Amino acid sequence: MAVTMAVCGAAGSVTGMCLHLATGRHSLLIDCGLFQGPKALKALNYEAFPFDPAGVDAVLLTHAHIDHSGLLPKLVKQGFRGRIHATQPTIDLCSCLLPDSGHIQESEVAELNRRNRRRGRPQVQPIYTAADAERALERFLPVPLGRWIAPLPGVRARFWNAGHMLGSASIELAFEGEGEQEPPIRLLVSGDIGSAEGGLQRASDGPAGVDHMVLEATYGDQDRPPVTTAARRAALARLLRLAAEADGALLVPVFAVERAQEVVADLIALMRAREVPEAPIHLDSPLASRATRVFLRHAGETGDPAWLRDVLTDPLLRHVEGREESLALSRREGFRIVLAGSGMCEAGRIRQHLAQALWDPATVVALVGFQAQGTLGRLLQDGERLVRIQGETIRVAARIERIEGYSGHADAPELLRWAAARGPVAGGLFLVHGEPGARDGLAQRIAAEPALAGATVLRPLLDEAFRLRAGTAPEAAPGALPRRRAEPETVMLPDWHNARSALLLAIDEALEQAPDEAARAALLARLRAALAG
Repeated sequence: MAVTMAVCGAAGSVTGMCLHLATGRHSLLIDCGLFQGPKALKALNYEAFPFDPAGVDAVLLTHAHIDHSGLLPKLVKQGFRGRIHATQPTIDLCSCLLPDSGHIQESEVAELNRRNRRRGRPQVQPIYTAADAERALERFLPVPLGRWIAPLPGVRARFWNAGHMLGSASIELAFEGEGEQEPPIRLLVSGDIGSAEGGLQRASDGPAGVDHMVLEATYGDQDRPPVTTAARRAALARLLRLAAEADGALLVPVFAVERAQEVVADLIALMRAREVPEAPIHLDSPLASRATRVFLRHAGETGDPAWLRDVLTDPLLRHVEGREESLALSRREGFRIVLAGSGMCEAGRIRQHLAQALWDPATVVALVGFQAQGTLGRLLQDGERLVRIQGETIRVAARIERIEGYSGHADAPELLRWAAARGPVAGGLFLVHGEPGARDGLAQRIAAEPALAGATVLRPLLDEAFRLRAGTAPEAAPGALPRRRAEPETVMLPDWHNARSALLLAIDEALEQAPDEAARAALLARLRAALAG
């Protein structure tokens, strides 16, 4: 049996993960993620799928993060009627994340349509609604770790713990041969691999000896210094004390699932050890609060169940639910600890906290997760002193620091060790879920790894397809999909929206620094002349 695999997301970026696998008789998806970050990537969410959703027979989901699960409601809305196979914790987390994502789509489109009406532009529809997400949840079917299932005739699948977040899995697939003489095709999809630096989850696992591997490359070019739990907490404690001494805010942008719970657990541990001042920890994310309840339900599947239940129910943890309560918290002065989504500062309540506090030198912002190119979090991490939030230009005087040790992703040496332990790989080793530099860096390391010497390393483009066979390198399969979306050049990061924002900030800065009105008028005249060609 020949299998065709198309990479329909996370090709040169860390978002929108989706693999389309077709056998000639059936097809399935591994993940169906939402594209996040710059507008050029987000625009892909509104385009038609490059395949027919009604023709997909099954979905296997590695984990609940929106960049892996977030387009499942759209898939169901457009005709998918099969089952979505996932671990039970992933299903429970998706029951929080997907309706919330639908609500965000509705809210963002409602605001956009208000602006469009004022500008005389046409109205748009949300990608999907909260009701669409609820209908998608009806398609889910729980899968235990370590047990073979048969999602489709001639296809077997087995889920392995990936150590990335609660319920996360790598997925092993076996596609049966045409006859007794033809061996099955074995494919391993890593999903997102967890770091050995710590965290709440048990260590990742997986099989050995496959024909083809799809490997994430988020940190494929980075060697993070070893960070113990004690060192990570010490870094967090230092920033908390700085904020307390300056009587300012400690703002922590967090992803609602896993990162929020990890940071809360460390803050509680530090306060109990009297290493930092005891203070309320405001979790300003209703989604993170719901996810925390899922963590409590599935604490037995984590590394230290009793401790996790204890710290996540500590009375110092305050769940901020209502919008008015959140706004009041953002306007509060003095020392306070606020954890809010989103982790890359692209949406959610963290933006209102940043808008109110970035100008203040007493504010401390702790970045505890990956910041993709083009996001507000990445701009802050890279030291930008002027940023735009909700159309307002804000001068950054706050202290911005990144804390290592909270990443849910393995770094380059860890990814290499994980892949080598899964070897040998007889055919293709596809690097996905990584920006160009990360994929290039990991490819160089793989080329020097003896345990992976037989693998053909590929860095697929968006919607690029390959024909997979047992024991041999993959072949290009042009035309395997009904359509291909935007050429990769149009979604390179940072995109033109980022460039426009940078230009507007530069213009504002130049106008403010001009010595007089005549100089400002001359600058504006030159800009108008440039626009006129």
